[in-house]
Amino acid sequence: MNSMKAQLMALALILIFTLRCNGGITSSFTRKPHPSIDMPFGSDVFKAPPGFNAPQQVHITQGDYEGKSVIVSWVTPKKTGSNLVLYGKANDKHKLISALAKVTTYKYYNYTSGFIHHCTLNDLEYNTKYFYKIGSEDSSRQFSFITPPEVGPDVPYTFGLIGDLGQTYDSNQTLEHYHSNPKGQAVLFIGDLSYADHYPLHDNRRWDSWGRFTERSAAYQTWIWCAGNHEMDFAPEIGETRLFKPYMHRYPVPYKASGSTSPLWYAIKRASTHIIVLSSYSAFGTYTPQYEWLQTELTKVDRTKTPWLIVIVHSPLYNTNNYHYMEGEGMRVMFESWFVENKVDIVLSGHVHSYERMERVSNIAYNISNKKCTPVKSEDAPVYLNLGDGGNIEGLAAEYIQPQPSYSAFRESSFGHGTLEIKNRTHAFYSWHRNDDGVRTVADSVWFYNRYHRPSE
Repeated sequence: MNSMKAQLMALALILIFTLRCNGGITSSFTRKPHPSIDMPFGSDVFKAPPGFNAPQQVHITQGDYEGKSVIVSWVTPKKTGSNLVLYGKANDKHKLISALAKVTTYKYYNYTSGFIHHCTLNDLEYNTKYFYKIGSEDSSRQFSFITPPEVGPDVPYTFGLIGDLGQTYDSNQTLEHYHSNPKGQAVLFIGDLSYADHYPLHDNRRWDSWGRFTERSAAYQTWIWCAGNHEMDFAPEIGETRLFKPYMHRYPVPYKASGSTSPLWYAIKRASTHIIVLSSYSAFGTYTPQYEWLQTELTKVDRTKTPWLIVIVHSPLYNTNNYHYMEGEGMRVMFESWFVENKVDIVLSGHVHSYERMERVSNIAYNISNKKCTPVKSEDAPVYLNLGDGGNIEGLAAEYIQPQPSYSAFRESSFGHGTLEIKNRTHAFYSWHRNDDGVRTVADSVWFYNRYHRPSE
């Protein structure tokens, strides 16, 4: 009996070591097995608003460099309709301001879009609640949003973190989970929106249903957009060779405000953060427009005003899942030294349909011939967070590299979302919430210390 107990204890220790190799954790949580299935078009979450030609698919994003502007977007399905936005402070509804939207449409193979409106509301006051009204007569609709606080080093602010969402039943659970979490003030969306390209002929009706699906959140708080591979919509077999056509017609960003030449890479400041969005699926080699822009943008970062430096890029630079393994290696080789040199705090990625948090590690010493190919701990390096776990139709990525590398801190094959609570110039609290738990249950969490103002862990 004692021998059996000893064997069981030894086996338990082996299992613990396997799960916590070099301090990293591979979660033992087991998600109930079921396929990811897109919700049918008739689902309540896709329902069009009542009224003839009523505005739908309403969403907002930041409209300038420093958070005093908002871009309001919506679609009218039957005709152009009103392109007017009436807006004002929530505490003064009698003093309304009007702004005109620009209207665009596009065709994709056998699909013709509705009338897509984009309207920029300028010169807003910081930290102020506004309401806005779009549409006309019986089909008008009203929404509200709160502008961010003025840019400053100790301004607290909370971001929701969502990637690879799609529109499955799991996607709905993710969005509802986030929507029920009262902390999030804006969403950093890490790419892969509608997954319309999963369907024959890249069924663009799925772009419309996704817009209606996310409206419950995106019409009321800013979503900061990053394009993923499923936004490319490249289909030469049906004559569609213009990359990112549906995405760029529907989801504008303030790229010109940061001197970018493309909406696929840009930067904004929000509260105490400087956020840089990059494109994994655009040229980024030496002397390309994205390369040149990033090099310039990093010189504009002032950590005394925006202490938190965050990079968003769809394909992970570090990933220990067999799914999409090393697809981000080219960008890592090109830009990781810049991230370390500039003390980037966090790099957010998606693409891999699971959750993973890395340690602060760097592999910039490696030069092919020196055999220094193992990432090493570096206090100057960012934390890499992979949140491709929104719930999309392609399902979960469950095959991890074994044993768990030392630079992987926590990984789990589950759907969920993250929150990043910036507290002040030195501290931020990060948490990850799996869908299978209650809204306030935290499955993984860690305090982040700012790389500029508190460089030592």
